[in-house]
Parts: sequence; C-alpha cells; structure tokens
Amino acid sequence: MTTEVLILILVVGTALAFDFTNGFHDTANAMATSIATGALKPKVAVALAGGLNLVGAFLSVEVAKTVAKGIVDLDAFDLDNVVDADKLLLVVFSGLIGGILWNLITWLFGLPSSSSHALFGGLIGAAIGALGFSGVEWGGVLDKIVIPALAAPVIAGLVSAIGTYGIYRSTRRTRETERDNLFRHGQIASASLVALAHGTSDAQKTMGVIFLALVASGHLDAAADMPFWVTACCALAIAAGTYSGGWRVIRTLGKGLVEISSPQGMAAEASSAAIILTSAHFGMALSTTHVSTGSILGTGLGRPGAEVRWGVAGRMVIAWVTTIPVAALVSYVIWQVSHGTAALTSTAGGALTAFIILVAAVTAIFARARRQPVHADNVNADWDEHGLTPPAEAPASPDLATSAAMTLSGSSAGVNDPAHFVDTTVGADNHHRKDR
Repeated sequence: MTTEVLILILVVGTALAFDFTNGFHDTANAMATSIATGALKPKVAVALAGGLNLVGAFLSVEVAKTVAKGIVDLDAFDLDNVVDADKLLLVVFSGLIGGILWNLITWLFGLPSSSSHALFGGLIGAAIGALGFSGVEWGGVLDKIVIPALAAPVIAGLVSAIGTYGIYRSTRRTRETERDNLFRHGQIASASLVALAHGTSDAQKTMGVIFLALVASGHLDAAADMPFWVTACCALAIAAGTYSGGWRVIRTLGKGLVEISSPQGMAAEASSAAIILTSAHFGMALSTTHVSTGSILGTGLGRPGAEVRWGVAGRMVIAWVTTIPVAALVSYVIWQVSHGTAALTSTAGGALTAFIILVAAVTAIFARARRQPVHADNVNADWDEHGLTPPAEAPASPDLATSAAMTLSGSSAGVNDPAHFVDTTVGADNHHRKDR
C-alpha cells in the first residue's frame, strides 16, 4: 500500500466519522422540540430523523460544491507533484480532526454549536498552516459562510416569532388541550421536514471534504461530478449518527432554552425547514444549528408570557462565535504537528501521528461524558439548577454514539462493554415520569 493510499483511507474514514458526529450532534435541530412536547417518543424521533437524513442526502450536491471548491484554494497546490498532493491530503485530514474535536467538546457540554462551522474552521486553520492566509478562499468564506451565519438565526427567529404569535392569536378561543393535541400531530410533519432538510444540507459537507481528498490523490479531477458512492457513504454515516441520538444537545434545545409547547414547536420546525431548504438550493453552507436555535428562541419571543433562559442562550452564542476560530486553531496545531512529524519521518508517519492524537482526545472526551450521562430516559426531565443532567444516577442502556466512538477510539474491552456505561441520570422525582 502506497503512502498516498494509506492517507486517503485515513482521510475518508475520518470524514465519515465526522459525518457520524455531525448526525448525533445535530439530531436536536430536527427533533428536540417534538421530543420536549411529547409529539414523538425519543427513540421514535431519532429513528425517523435518521431515515429522513438518509433520504435528504441524495436530494442535492450544491452545498458539497461549496465545501469542495469554495474554502481551500486548490490552485495553490500542484496536484501533479506528489509532495503537494500529500500536503493537500494532510490539510483535509487536519481540518477534519479539528471539526470532530469541536463537535465532541460542544456535545459534552450540551451546546448546540454548528458542525458545519467546525468543519469550515478546521479546513481554514489547516490551510493557513500549509499555505498561509493566501491559501484560503476568503471571498467564498465570507459570501457562503460568514454572512449566512450572521443572518440565519436572526431571520429564523423573526419568522418563528411571527408564526408563533399568529398561531396563538388565531387559536385563542380554542381549548388549550385540543389546540396542543392538534399541533402535536402537526409537529410530526414539520419535524420530519427539518430532518429531511438537515440531510440535504449537512451530509453534503462531508461529501465535499471527501471530494477534496479524491482530487488531492489524483482519483478525481477538480471539475468532476460527485461520485455516487461518496454520496451514499455520507448519507449512511449521517443517518447512523442521527439514529444514535445526541441526547445531550437534544436536552438543551428541548428543555433548556425555552419551555416549549406544541404550537411553538411546530412554528419553530416549519421556520427552520423553509430556511434550510432554501439555503441548500442556492448552495449556501448554512448552519442548521443556528437556524433551529434561532427558531426555538423566536417561539419564546412570539408567545406572550413564555420563559426564555437567556443564560443558556448566551452560552450558545459564545459557542457559535468561537466555533470557527477554535476549530481553526486546533487544526492549525494538528497540521504543524503532523507536518513536522512528516518532515522527520514520512508523510504516513505524520498522518498516523495526527490520528493517534484524535483517538486519545476522543477517548478522554467520552470518558468525561460518562460522569454526566444523558439518555432517552432522562432527556425530558425538568430543567433546573442542575442544568444539563438531573442530580441522581440510574443505570440504562448506552447511547449508541458513545459506544461507537469509544469503539473507534480503541478503548479497552472493559470500557467498551455496554454494561460499563451509565448513560442516564434520573432524579428521584423523575422515576415516575412517563417518557413522553
């Protein structure tokens, strides 16, 4: 096996691992409100979202083109030169590692940050490490990433607030129980539309990264169309991640930001789906997290008397603002370490060093997550001073995302054994709560 093929395998595998983390990190965007209002059971919700993510990934490749050709300056690499080709592969690999680590850190704290921006930040940081600031297509970053990032949550919040106000205004003479039951049924349709839109938008970002790696390795021309096997693999990876359930982020969006009712949930989901699908059609690499969070916040503003937890919202905004620079910094460091190791050993040695760093970091993050577990059984517990997790602990089945990532990280059999996972904490007063 040549060095180039080894690095390509590492890059494609890591890209699919990123796609998996994207799925479980962003499940909340589609299903948090439906789970919180009881419109869907938690496990039914993630299964539905996973299936629709799978379908949505095949609907468009416009966003993939933005990722593949709109961030890293491909003209700066002479792909007929083996050294330059290997350098581009290391750029992509380092960028993926930065994106994965930011996804997992924010998941650990239950923060609904943008997987898309984590990936973009990672690629930007690695490109700066390899080529300097001229290696980044700053025009594409501004037009396709920064401007949509600033506009999306504001527009989503306004649309959702207006929709929520209109719903409560038009149904003010309807009995609350009848109204809520009606909108719970509507939520199933609106949440499904968001899940479909999420697959259409987010799976394509990993497609673009794999496309970059294939171009770097000489397997594709930069002007080629997206291969079907890339689309299929990315669709399956994000669907599997979504099905695993990102319970920590689901809990924050469903219970921590706004105490949400079913009319609010349907307004938020309908607003999110419309904005995400529109942006995907025009090839804008929009953050579904920013859109969904803005929509949920808008429902709190649009419903008279609704409680909005501004402290939680403030932590989310901090995560949003820091996503691109922190992911870029992590990837820049990974690039420098891997490139330096490659100079002393070989390109394969540099790539393997970066992979070992990734495995060690993933192991540490998931070990820490076990101390404050969140699961389908406690995701709807009341949000109180304990915040992310209720106070007491009770054993439950493992979160598939946790198990899969621990397996990827090469943990010992004792740690990987699902019997060793305690993936839920349920307060004493929650043992008798019906799982909605």
